[in-house]
Amino acid sequence: MTTLEPPRTRAEQQAALDAAYRFCAAVNAEHGKSYHLATRLLTPDRRPAVHALYAAARTADDLVDHPGADPAGDLADWSRALLAELSAGWSDDPVRLATVHTYRRYRIPVEHLVDFLAAMTSDLSVTGYADMAALDRYMWGSASVIGLQVLPVLGTARGVAREEAAPHAIALGEAFQLTNFLRDVAEDADRGRVYLPADVMAAHGVTREQIEAKRYDARFRALMQEMVAIVRRRYDDAAPGTPMLAPESRDCVRAATALYGGILTEIERADFRVLDRRVTVSRPRRLGVFARRLASAQAVRLGTRVRRPAPAPGG
Repeated sequence: MTTLEPPRTRAEQQAALDAAYRFCAAVNAEHGKSYHLATRLLTPDRRPAVHALYAAARTADDLVDHPGADPAGDLADWSRALLAELSAGWSDDPVRLATVHTYRRYRIPVEHLVDFLAAMTSDLSVTGYADMAALDRYMWGSASVIGLQVLPVLGTARGVAREEAAPHAIALGEAFQLTNFLRDVAEDADRGRVYLPADVMAAHGVTREQIEAKRYDARFRALMQEMVAIVRRRYDDAAPGTPMLAPESRDCVRAATALYGGILTEIERADFRVLDRRVTVSRPRRLGVFARRLASAQAVRLGTRVRRPAPAPGG
């Protein structure tokens, strides 16, 4: 049962918000190690909102990927509750409460949330995509709007309109998700879904049945090689957007880009063998990227007088 009325006292409300944001940070730390590491480069006032947005996306994704007896009903109930709570301004669920607070604080358009939830719903029935255009239409809700949600939290540089940075935020969201698709080909196939464009697969003579059977050969290698090149072009499209961000947010994005881009490099080093293993960036590599960006982030904070929004709960 969802409670739409907040606690009576401000202190109780603040305590509930603090707990909700801490819960979301724990979700991020457990499931998104590279992403969580990158968020540590953000200023403390920005981190909780990014954790909330990650946790909301993760929760909806898990309702689809690790379903209960009624995945469609569970996702529909969760979605309806979140949209109602966004209007009311409160929730008794920690992930939804932090998401509601983040959306209202940063004035994120509700349309982004609606489009995301629609994409998650489509995963319950759509199992493949005819071509890159079809995959892009799916990624509008599953990835593009994630970039647009995060953009108000990161902020833009002085004189840069959010609309100017938006196309690059979209491209980066897509690049991250496409990277996940290439890394998780086998896991997705186990769930009955293939996120590689069918026309590109056919051009290389790779069938859905081959992927589901996890048969690696020269044809699959060539397919993955082409897909890695496609994804790298998305990272190229995203790159001009980083200097458009607020200076104190750039190192987080650069770290996340290096870490996710590093997955592509690891896929290549594994000779594109992703059907029988999960390719990852090693912990020393992740920490090395973080250390290099940390020095830069600290220098920015020391050298820039940041105009911060109102203090956020959760730390």
